[in-house]
Amino acid sequence: MPKQTDSIRNIVIVALSLCIVCSVVVSSAAIILKPIQVKNKTLNLKENILRSAGMINGAVTKEEIETTFATLTPLIVDLETGKYVQPPVAGFNTVEAFDQRKVQQDKDYSMALSSREDKAGIKRRERYAKIYAVVENDQLAKVILPVRGYGLWSTLYGYLALEGDGNTVIGLGFYEHAETPGLGDQVDKQVWLEQWPGKEVYDDNGEPAVKLVKGGVNPSAPDAEHSVDGFAGATLTARGVENLMNYWLGQGGFKTYLSRVKSGEASNV
Repeated sequence: MPKQTDSIRNIVIVALSLCIVCSVVVSSAAIILKPIQVKNKTLNLKENILRSAGMINGAVTKEEIETTFATLTPLIVDLETGKYVQPPVAGFNTVEAFDQRKVQQDKDYSMALSSREDKAGIKRRERYAKIYAVVENDQLAKVILPVRGYGLWSTLYGYLALEGDGNTVIGLGFYEHAETPGLGDQVDKQVWLEQWPGKEVYDDNGEPAVKLVKGGVNPSAPDAEHSVDGFAGATLTARGVENLMNYWLGQGGFKTYLSRVKSGEASNV
């Protein structure tokens, strides 16, 4: 009698074989592509940093990104003292290797925030932060600060660039978030980001004063220099952006450092 090739046993063997082959192919592809993915993620981060500082615009090549990024000076700031610190810091031997997200999770180098303190919804705040400086004619011309905070669905990660006065915004950009498409993802839109340059982040008393205004900013309002338009239909995302900005500009964030920038004490990089 001829063999029964469509028996349950043969079907199971073929199915298992296909599963094993597919698993090997997918796993191999993931391993092979991981270095490329990491490289692309790093390049995207560098591009975001440069765009927030107005150092690149429009379409740019990988080479342009790398060349321009090389002009930045990476620094580690102690958020408590506002002073620069030299490696080794928090287990990292170089400034380039310093990973702020890992430091945030390390209980030896971060602190848990109470609900009253945690305006940005970040739960823990690291002691050290990695910033970037632009130095021109031996003067601190720009500082680029990492900021983050919770929106509606996710933590938004971005960079805020300020002039050397420690107060005037050059630009803002978010490189990672999962806010609602068509609503909260307006944080990525150029038309919204273009409102930020020239805004002032502190009021006359030196307190954080950033506002996202529902319905749009009235140019004649007394706080117009601190305000940008909110998002239609995305109130919680807008509130999250306002909260994270004012948290990182406050005493828990970069306020001590930026006070040193204003006074000229932070110029020696």
